[in-house]
Amino acid sequence: MPLSATRARPGRDRASLYTEITGKIIAELEAGRVPWVQPWGGPDVCAGLGLPQNAATQRRYSGINILILWGAVTGRGFSSQNWLTFRQALSLGGNVRKGERGTTVVYADRFTPEEERRRAESDGGVACAIPFLKRFTVFNIDQCEGLPDEVTALAPPPPEGLILPQAEALIAATGADFRIGGARAFYNSTRDFVQAPPPQAYFEPVNWHRTAFHELGHWSGAASRLGRDLSGSFGSKNYAREELVAEMAGAFVCASLGITPTVRHSDYIGSWLGVLREDDRAIVRAASAASKAADYLLAFQPGYAEPVDADAAVSGRDAA
Repeated sequence: MPLSATRARPGRDRASLYTEITGKIIAELEAGRVPWVQPWGGPDVCAGLGLPQNAATQRRYSGINILILWGAVTGRGFSSQNWLTFRQALSLGGNVRKGERGTTVVYADRFTPEEERRRAESDGGVACAIPFLKRFTVFNIDQCEGLPDEVTALAPPPPEGLILPQAEALIAATGADFRIGGARAFYNSTRDFVQAPPPQAYFEPVNWHRTAFHELGHWSGAASRLGRDLSGSFGSKNYAREELVAEMAGAFVCASLGITPTVRHSDYIGSWLGVLREDDRAIVRAASAASKAADYLLAFQPGYAEPVDADAAVSGRDAA
């Protein structure tokens, strides 16, 4: 497998990449696994909590790359959420072990050909940008050797409690009208408030956090915030798409805060599968929207720096 990052050819390669990613997610759902929930908690996986990040730059991956890398951690039993390119491992004084197979992540962007720029200047019109995907090969630090201790150190286990302090602080910092009580969790878009049952109502109180940030994921999509389409009624495709976004957003926030809820909403898997089978780009769009929702919520933390996708920050030469 070549280790260099290459620009996918327009059309066929881009379409095949979407199909490849979607096929993997569908296979996970069909097997009863939800790839964006607790990928670190299985008996064969001991990876530290958190979103995957580039071990050299400390930049977190976002969007579909979170699912790709969480899937690799789950499927291959890695003990870390930290990743490096081949050249980055060398730059840190280590190396990728011989025979290791990397994981492909993607970076989506647009570029405007020079001919199109000149045409737009001449005609006074708008230049059309062409979308493209770059593939990058990264390696989990478990696949490397000779790395410095500060790169390979694992995060300490998170504290336990009903409403964990870091979650309580973030919810308060958002300024959302967040109400605790009643027997069900929901976001009321008309009156712009979130409601969730108290933590003690859950068989496992830690799962309250999953619900809380799921509903705040919906809250982030209001027109005055991220402006997602929240108009779908129960059972509709729009509803399923938004539930998919909120589910992943809640998982991403929990991971960032070091919280380990278990799987929820297994009853939605059928509707998610319907959306994914119909549109092989749906999971990519949903993961991107979920990352934006999670970033929106996490940005309320003091000193929070919005992540830059690590693959976007690595040049094609460095990815080789």
